[in-house]
Amino acid sequence: MNNIILTINAGSSSIKFSIYAFASDLARHPFLSGQIDGIGASARLIVRNTENERIADIPLPEGVQHAEALNALLGWLDKNSQGETRLAAIGHRVVHGGELYSQPVRVDAEAVRRLEQFVVLAPLHQPHNLNGIKVLAERLPGVPQVACFDTAFHRTQPPLAQLFALPRTLTAEGVKRYGFHGLSYEYIARVLPEHSTRAEGRVLVAHLGNGASMCAMVDRKSQTTSMGFTAIDGLMMGTRTGALDPGVILYLLQSKGMDAKALETLLYKESGLLGVSGVSQDMRTLLASDKAEAREAVDLFCYRIVREIGALAACIGGIDALVFTGGIGEHASEVRRRVCTQLQWLGVDFDDDANENKATRISRAASQTEVLVIPTDEEWMIAQHTFDLL
Repeated sequence: MNNIILTINAGSSSIKFSIYAFASDLARHPFLSGQIDGIGASARLIVRNTENERIADIPLPEGVQHAEALNALLGWLDKNSQGETRLAAIGHRVVHGGELYSQPVRVDAEAVRRLEQFVVLAPLHQPHNLNGIKVLAERLPGVPQVACFDTAFHRTQPPLAQLFALPRTLTAEGVKRYGFHGLSYEYIARVLPEHSTRAEGRVLVAHLGNGASMCAMVDRKSQTTSMGFTAIDGLMMGTRTGALDPGVILYLLQSKGMDAKALETLLYKESGLLGVSGVSQDMRTLLASDKAEAREAVDLFCYRIVREIGALAACIGGIDALVFTGGIGEHASEVRRRVCTQLQWLGVDFDDDANENKATRISRAASQTEVLVIPTDEEWMIAQHTFDLL
């Protein structure tokens, strides 16, 4: 019987999962992966094999919730393993670990209770991350579960990089810059030496997707990042504002009569690419649109990236390499082109042909700053942490 690791990344309406053999030489690619989309509406369980071929596409009952969706996944695994595999451990992505957790931990009811205090700081992610842990603890009480935190990678940052200019009493209470997308950055840091001789130097990584952020690394350790106390700071995102003058919040409270719930909806779900374009949060849709508002949304997205690159480069004294990753970073060649053509002042000699041909290196050989496109793999990072801890 083969032992396996199940990784879970639970969102508000979807659950991504992957399955790896429980082994010290953990394969980079899972032997099964997939997702359950449309939770709360018309959900489907989709499973893919190692070759990324769809081997299951199963409609679930209308209105199914996370607990029933996870039960459907476990039922499919039981039915199709034919007794040849045993679930040895489950690894979870948990967005916020606060100051409590700077390393992956085996979770129990007490750990879940502590992590619930960060729900207010990551309302789009934390509740669903923890819900997955609770459901599986009830369904599989004997199987160890490990929480892997998006904030943990950034705990190597200097104290100054984590401070806000607020009274010390608030800092003492944990109001500070935490940073996110840490599992993605940790994966890039781990594999970067395979792609570049500059891995130990000054590297900026742009994780661009529906959620977007940037991280400045030296010696493959986080030095500063665009996200702060919550996952709405920094870059413009699919539906999130990114950095915003706090005075705008005061204006909306005082002049528009908005309450905290309305502000949360505005900042997290109605802004970003969707809010500016009025069309979509999907970069592919915006790039294909001929509407002026869609073009402006893409222009603003790229402008904010270039601006953030300048700020992060200043903090680490220049850059030796720039890495694009995440859904947009890996697949939107037009976004990469718009960003890189504005970075000649940083020594970027951009190779347009390499960019269009989906090459790993999209800068010319003589470029002072190397530019790479490296797919991230948060699921593998979770599985690796789970194996290492157990």
